[in-house]
Amino acid sequence: MAYPRQPLLAPNGAVATSQPLAAAAGLAVLRRGGNAVDAALATAITLTVVQPPSNDIGGDLFAIVWDGERLHGLNASGRSPAALTRELVLAATDRRGAEPVEALGGAQAGGPAMPARGWLPVTVPGAPAGWRDLHERFGSLPFAELFTDAIGYAQHGFPVAPGTAATWAYGVAGHVGLTGQEFAEFDRVFTVDGRAPGRGEWWRNPDAAGTLRRIAESRAEDFYRGRIAGALDAHAARTGGFLTGGDLARHSSTWVDPVRVRYRGHEVWELPPNGQGIAALLALQILDGVDLAALSPAERLHWQIEATKLGFADAHAYVADPERSAVPTAALLDPGYAATRRALVTDRAAEPVAGEPERGGTVYLCTADSGGMMVSLIQSTYMAFGSHVVLPGHGFALQNRGLGFRIDPEHPNVVGPAKRPYHTIIPGFLTRDGAPVGPFGVMGGHMQPQGHVQLVSATLDAGRDPQAALDTPRWYWHAGRVVLVEPELDPDLAAALRARGHEVVVADQPAAFGYGQAIWRHPYGGYVVGSESRVDGAMLGW
Repeated sequence: MAYPRQPLLAPNGAVATSQPLAAAAGLAVLRRGGNAVDAALATAITLTVVQPPSNDIGGDLFAIVWDGERLHGLNASGRSPAALTRELVLAATDRRGAEPVEALGGAQAGGPAMPARGWLPVTVPGAPAGWRDLHERFGSLPFAELFTDAIGYAQHGFPVAPGTAATWAYGVAGHVGLTGQEFAEFDRVFTVDGRAPGRGEWWRNPDAAGTLRRIAESRAEDFYRGRIAGALDAHAARTGGFLTGGDLARHSSTWVDPVRVRYRGHEVWELPPNGQGIAALLALQILDGVDLAALSPAERLHWQIEATKLGFADAHAYVADPERSAVPTAALLDPGYAATRRALVTDRAAEPVAGEPERGGTVYLCTADSGGMMVSLIQSTYMAFGSHVVLPGHGFALQNRGLGFRIDPEHPNVVGPAKRPYHTIIPGFLTRDGAPVGPFGVMGGHMQPQGHVQLVSATLDAGRDPQAALDTPRWYWHAGRVVLVEPELDPDLAAALRARGHEVVVADQPAAFGYGQAIWRHPYGGYVVGSESRVDGAMLGW
């Protein structure tokens, strides 16, 4: 028989993430006297080396930090190149033809979509600046010390973990047919004789080791204004890209106030747009007005799915770069607006539309230390190796976050110069009456808000510990009435959902349902920790 995975109980501090070597790097920092931010950074930087299909130096980062008294949010996502216009994208797409991709929640269905690979979807990488900015405000150990394990694994190699090997193979398969000069470096860096490294096979990336050393020694200045920036500028100019040294030099992270809704006597926190965390908050605020405990299991699932659909409908309609468009965040999170959306839910599956509020490939990790500081951090290049554009001699791929833009000229998230796109990666945090409960997150593109809804509900409605909440069979909705469910879901529940009009498909694809982590403060002291059992998830404490 299969035995359930048990949660970790840690008296002093903990690290949870999707790759054991990265978790060990963070734990080592905690044991050397570093705080939760130091540990989060060591983990995040190491993840770029040991899990490169899902995140890389050329990606973005978002974080929520509990400093012992209050929450702080960091939006370290990059903006589009200043030269990128809608007209340029349309012209280039007409010439090349955009490869078919799964748009964000159907956000671009029915019209032209942003290309997924190459230079067009490349935005400025925000992760290196995010590492620096988090350390500048909260770090305690020397910045360069946090790169030790990552540089060591890149220089000397490591055995590829099973889950990472599967994602790697998927990413390499997606590289077939990409023939432009901008893609020439990919095979040399990320394949072994044209194939993905297998599970347990040793892999090294000495070019990435050199890049990480320069970022560590310059506190990321070299990436945005130095040698690396110059190399990116030259590579783009040589291969038809739009990213310039000026775009890199103008990049900055943004400190933001997290936003929240009440749920079952707790506060659930997300970062405001341009991220999609608001979709999770909208769904949870709808559900908070429903007595789920009084419903049958099938009715509970039905309500969760329908509330999530409504949350996504509004997120896809309104989320954009708040520096460039007026995003009605406060109006969307108004309890009165949630009541109007709640009234739309019937006992039948529906195809959602956005409401009218009053106007006014990813890794997740969490850490906690003995002083009570906690971090919720997520970073990504998106879609297994992002754009597949790799900077020669530097060992990293650039993200394709521009895929989150719309082509519709009337949409607030329309593609344009120096804009942040709709972003899928979202860190979460839970408090109660202003006191911290802990950080949580579920990676996986469109799965992330619905993963947050399911994890929070399993915790607060079902009373499960973080590991049991993460192990609860998940469902995944993308568009229309189709709902994917894991094989472990009770067949009677699946049948009951079908009776309500849901087109239920049993999918034995763990990656489709996301990978999560959570750390809760234990009522008797210390922490209780859960880590994803669907992949190489690790939770370490001391």
